[in-house]
Amino acid sequence: MSISRRQLLMGGAGLAGLAGLGAGVGQWLQRPSLDPRYAYQLSAAPLDLELVPGFITQALGYGGQAPGQLLRAKQGERLRVRFTNQLEQATTIHWHGIRLPIEMDGVPYVSQLPMLPGETFDYDFVVPDAGSYWYHPHKASGEQLGRGLVGPLIVDEAEPTEFQHERVLVLKNWHIDEQGAFTDFSVPREAARGGTRGRLSTVNGQHLPSIDLPAGEIVRLRVLNLDNTVTYRLKLAGADSRIYALDGNPIVPVPFKEYWLGPGMRIDLAVRVPQNGAAVVLRDGLFRLADFVVQGSSTALVQAPWPRALPANPVAEPDLQRAERLTFNFEWVGGLSKSAGKTGDFSFWQVNGVAWDGNDRSCLDRPAARLRLGQSYIFEMRNLSQYQHPIHIHGMTFKVLSSNRKAITPYFTDTYLLGRNESAKVALVADNPGLWMFHCHVIDHMETGLMTAIEVA
Repeated sequence: MSISRRQLLMGGAGLAGLAGLGAGVGQWLQRPSLDPRYAYQLSAAPLDLELVPGFITQALGYGGQAPGQLLRAKQGERLRVRFTNQLEQATTIHWHGIRLPIEMDGVPYVSQLPMLPGETFDYDFVVPDAGSYWYHPHKASGEQLGRGLVGPLIVDEAEPTEFQHERVLVLKNWHIDEQGAFTDFSVPREAARGGTRGRLSTVNGQHLPSIDLPAGEIVRLRVLNLDNTVTYRLKLAGADSRIYALDGNPIVPVPFKEYWLGPGMRIDLAVRVPQNGAAVVLRDGLFRLADFVVQGSSTALVQAPWPRALPANPVAEPDLQRAERLTFNFEWVGGLSKSAGKTGDFSFWQVNGVAWDGNDRSCLDRPAARLRLGQSYIFEMRNLSQYQHPIHIHGMTFKVLSSNRKAITPYFTDTYLLGRNESAKVALVADNPGLWMFHCHVIDHMETGLMTAIEVA
């Protein structure tokens, strides 16, 4: 007897629901031998925000806030999140950048059925890699992320690092008007170009916030771009700083001058805070994002040394000599679906000549590539357009090898900002079985075709 993917998912969801009803939240949180520090009860629900002074924005939030509740885990430990959907629409949670089992990946009709209003699902998985990550829906993504359903996930190293101070900065641009009301998350003519931008920039949910830093100390600054569309040209004025990790994965520390941080991307900086009240400013090009207020004063006569490099994550090294090669073309197509005019029916983008249709579940049966478990691969990613695309892969981590537009020091990541007309080579070991999404993280590019699936078996 053959079993369809939907039947399989329905069976799994039903068992999970029955288990949840039988166990109860308290019992679930207190299972023996599991660390209670990494067990959460989390909900998605409507939330009123005052993003524009004097006006209310009807947003959505995780854990009663937007951006959502900061979740922490420890490398090598289990993260358990009992998630309840208190929205009026279906949703899921995808754990961006985490190498996890396919059934925990949060993609509707691939790893689970969409969670209907009132339903609860237990996300339960080991986090193998330390670093800065995040979580968000993979259902009605443009609207749900746009309304605030994004949240940071920090995975602390298995052993303590030399950093004693930390700040987490979540960057998000809101699609609202002067009275705080939401505007369109995707405008067709913009989706066919660089993507639809919002008008209000925020850091941790505030426009131009002031963030305290301890005088004379070295602070680990985790900057996460959780925006639908905007690529930030990050700069830090007034303090010496170094890059320690990109998208969760450590690198050999290098001086920080500026960095293009696309949607879904993260960067970890070490910032040497001035010993006096000197101004420190985070900028997007020429525009201020946040001011840092130096607190207290330092009496240290000698500056502390920079922390040692962070330990590498246990990502398999691709065998480049034996790797198979695949090409992925990301290009503009400019077409319409059969029912043009309805939300989500525009097809402006395609991968290898195929535009992903989110309304057609049969797309899942036609992955762009079928990879053999354990085999190394080199992907040549070619951007055949004039717009940037932050290309993200689920369930695995790839190593950036080279680019025809800039010098590359190879590094591991889950999201690479593919520049206009750029061709880049990345490599990975297909070591995680499942059907994994591979897409642009400009959300209205993704929703108008720039997504595909890669099967590992």
